[in-house]
Amino acid sequence: MDASIPPKRLEHYFALTKEALAMAKKAPKAKNREEDAAIILDMAQRYYDDALHFHKKGEEVNAFACLNYAHGWLDCGARLGVYQVKDSKLFTVDDE
Repeated sequence: MDASIPPKRLEHYFALTKEALAMAKKAPKAKNREEDAAIILDMAQRYYDDALHFHKKGEEVNAFACLNYAHGWLDCGARLGVYQVKDSKLFTVDDE
């Protein structure tokens, strides 16, 4: 069974997660949740960096998995209100 990820799909998710990561970093943080925000953003960045590493090695499935973990961390922070974002294209939140 060939478990490769189509290049265009991988590029799409790299771009989507990169944009979400940048937005989350700039977003206002909930009062008294700054430490939580830092942890979430650190983990998301680490998984994104791992995705880049695997992509460079040609391991698309591992890269895709890391992108999903990165975005999952970001979504969790958004849903819990740790950082305030209003973009349903990038997060599972309501738009303004």
